[in-house]
Amino acid sequence: MSEKAIQYTVLARRFRPQNFSEVVGQEMVAKALQNAIRADRVAHAYLFTGARGVGKTSMARILAKALNCPNSQDGIPCGECEVCQNISVGSDVDVLEIDGASNRGIDDIRSLRANVNVRSMRSKYKIYIIDEVHMLTKEAFNALLKTLEEPPPNVKFIFCTTEPNKLPDTILSRCQRFDFGYIEENSICDRLKQIAEAEQVSVADDAIQLVARRAGGSMRDSQSIFDQLLSFGESHLTAESVHRILGTASDERLIELIDALIDRKRDVALSLFDAALNSGVQLNEFVDQLLNYLRDLSVVATGANEVTLLAISEINRDSLQRQAQAWGIQTCLAAFQILNEARNKMFRASHGRALVELALIRISLLEDLDQLCAFISSAGKLPAVAPASSPPQQQAPQAKPAAISASPALTPAVESSPITDSGTPDQKKIEKKNENQSVVASNSIESPAPSQELVPFRAGMESLLLSQLVENTEDSLKSSLKGVESIAISGPKQLDLQFSKSYNFAKQYCERPEMLSQLERSLEKVTGERIKIRLTVKEPAASSDNSEEKPSKPSMAQKRAEQRDLAPDSDEFLQEALSVFNAQSVRVEVLKMQTEEKKEDS
Repeated sequence: MSEKAIQYTVLARRFRPQNFSEVVGQEMVAKALQNAIRADRVAHAYLFTGARGVGKTSMARILAKALNCPNSQDGIPCGECEVCQNISVGSDVDVLEIDGASNRGIDDIRSLRANVNVRSMRSKYKIYIIDEVHMLTKEAFNALLKTLEEPPPNVKFIFCTTEPNKLPDTILSRCQRFDFGYIEENSICDRLKQIAEAEQVSVADDAIQLVARRAGGSMRDSQSIFDQLLSFGESHLTAESVHRILGTASDERLIELIDALIDRKRDVALSLFDAALNSGVQLNEFVDQLLNYLRDLSVVATGANEVTLLAISEINRDSLQRQAQAWGIQTCLAAFQILNEARNKMFRASHGRALVELALIRISLLEDLDQLCAFISSAGKLPAVAPASSPPQQQAPQAKPAAISASPALTPAVESSPITDSGTPDQKKIEKKNENQSVVASNSIESPAPSQELVPFRAGMESLLLSQLVENTEDSLKSSLKGVESIAISGPKQLDLQFSKSYNFAKQYCERPEMLSQLERSLEKVTGERIKIRLTVKEPAASSDNSEEKPSKPSMAQKRAEQRDLAPDSDEFLQEALSVFNAQSVRVEVLKMQTEEKKEDS
């Protein structure tokens, strides 16, 4: 162990609490234990939990002295007898302190169980203090269960741990648990002033506050830092001495750096950051200070003026309020997230300084996010209603998304559609109107845009629907729609797109929820209606298994098909009738052949 570590231990041991009243910050726990001793209601097992350096082991020793001290009065040990002195230094034969980290196996617990039944030599109780008990193995805990539940009447167990969540429930249920909280900064300051008076050293109040704030609620950590500060050898210790020892930045340096970021003076901020590192400030410590400073800014921005500050002293709260008012809560939170992200990356990167500098530049680029949030929230409000006396203005109907583009490229897009259908009169009118609009748009650029029509969703418009669907779809889906082999309207609000089997991958791509939603939105732009799209794959026709068998007798449908093929298409009367009624030839029958078919059937 180094000389500095020995000094830390010596100071912590010299000023370790010796009775319940000297335990700082744990008054409720001390009162509960003292009352239990007075009422003779001491449990057989206790569990002390809490962060490091908050007094768990010290409280366990005081409890052991209060139980075994022959001169104790009202639950308070005398502290002068041989039993109290031996327990204080950890050498009493009846109070055994066991390190759970190095004696964690089942064999150690078996040895403990074997010695439990041995009576105490000179004291009333035989007390086992197991520190860091969460380090015991599962087998060791199981071996301890029975002894812990029904120990001999003169045996007491005191367990200390910083991680109670690692203890089995079977152990927790057999102990009385006391949680030790963090120690307040003022309590730590008072204790450090007592130590400074005892050591006859002059220490400035701001230096003591800085040490207490640095300890983070741990009395042992504050004593270790204070011991290091005392070894600095100066006659009067100041906050500057603490900053030089710990490698941290002063409050003024932090305030100046944040002011530069708020004013978006990136060159000044980087210069201040470089000067801090050159003056001996450690990079990791500086980043932690900045994170705590941004935390303080966020707290002050919320109006919580009674919350303890972590980065700077209370005398600089006015500077925090000024900066928080200039920046706003949203910007403070965004700056904290940026710097915290850089801090997390520093653990696995060798270029930590560059990460911090880039984070500072990003912070200086932040806009006033509070005003941006206010603008976004006010953008959704409805406009004010016009007075009743003013004449009502006719509101123009909202233009729906254009279904057919008025560009000259419309006709090739329709012609390149994978499916061509015989044009109906409605389709021809729409195509003719679009051609006229394209000519007008190409001849006069300054003329107003022509009115755009929607494609009606009805039978006979499938080809145009598909072409416009392809036209209004993003490029990522256009290539996939090339695999559509047929299109059909299968319901009032449903359109079926059938892909060929070779385009099954394109069909699976289009079936993704986000892609299918995009296709339905594009179809809504074309038709003006919300229509559901269903995707299918066209299966190939089944081939005949008995291809070598003798062909069967032709059916009536085949005979009628042959009759249609033999029909006289050049019949003038038939052609004239088709022209008059604007019809198409569906079936032509020859009476003579029908008579022969009837004879065959008979």
